[in-house]
Amino acid sequence: MTKTTNGLTDEPTETSSYNNSQRSEPNEYAQLKRLVKSAGLLDKNPGHYAVKMTVTMSLLALSVAVLTTVDSVWIQVVNAAFLAFIITQLCFLGHDLGHKQVFRSSQNNDRVGLLVSFLVGINRTWWVEKHNEHHSNPNDLDLDPDVDLPLIAFSEEQARGMKGIPRFIVTYQAFLFYPLVCFEGLVLKISGIRYMFGNRLMFPVAEPMMMIGHIGAYAGLVFLSLPFWQGLLFIAVNQMLIGLYIGSTFAPNHKGMLTLDGNTKLDFLRKQVLTSRNVKSSPLNDLLYGGLNYQIEHHLFPSMPRNRLKDAQRIVMPFCQKHSISYYETGVVRSQREILQYLHHVSAPLRA
Repeated sequence: MTKTTNGLTDEPTETSSYNNSQRSEPNEYAQLKRLVKSAGLLDKNPGHYAVKMTVTMSLLALSVAVLTTVDSVWIQVVNAAFLAFIITQLCFLGHDLGHKQVFRSSQNNDRVGLLVSFLVGINRTWWVEKHNEHHSNPNDLDLDPDVDLPLIAFSEEQARGMKGIPRFIVTYQAFLFYPLVCFEGLVLKISGIRYMFGNRLMFPVAEPMMMIGHIGAYAGLVFLSLPFWQGLLFIAVNQMLIGLYIGSTFAPNHKGMLTLDGNTKLDFLRKQVLTSRNVKSSPLNDLLYGGLNYQIEHHLFPSMPRNRLKDAQRIVMPFCQKHSISYYETGVVRSQREILQYLHHVSAPLRA
């Protein structure tokens, strides 16, 4: 697959050279991409993102204003939840910038992406490389870093390999899943910080400065604005809800869908479609999921702007049906239920 400079794995071009095990039969992906491209759905739309960034930054400014001017502890608890929503929306923007969805210029995507990394406190190079591996190998138990987690098992083999406290957690992982994802925001921050030590960064000076600046600005605003115990409460509520929001919107993308291993031979089209789950579209879902509820279309065309995904679905879904490729879409509640059922199933050997 082709890769964009300093960016995430892009969709293959029609002239990309694969081996026979990766070629769609008969070049179905090239046909689908021609349909999508002819509809103008791969064209950049920076105006859409300019509006979204302006609105999100305005909401961020409002949250900071409330933090620095209001004394009520209960209003600050609500504000911590509100800020969690804003930060996760910024994470969605950072995701789109990482995929080069926003600007035609790669440098502009990188520059704005660095600003978003500062605001959310996630190291850009680490996340891009990790997400790049995920897009190349979705739901691959050997190669996808998103299914290689220390406290969650996605296969019976992974479950049986757990030892000690992780084994106990995995035994009841379906019941502990939501409490665990509450820590996802902190895990993303810590993993990014650890990565900076001993790994080459795309921006070796800017990225450490952005991380230090984020921690200093976040802690400074909280503890200069609130009494110490209220500041701790604010941070706890904010960080746990960030993790819960991120985990609840990213988990339905692939968890409980077809899993692969390093030896699985599937062409690009089927690999991306069969391992992905869409969550049914609505204006609210499109906002809350940051467009990732169109996971199939996103994986087929990672550089497609978020606001084009709904139109792409009208092409992709009938195309898959025509070519007998299973295209799966379900509702919010059922997607979460399927995740928990799957996690409970793969951990069953530990309860036997």
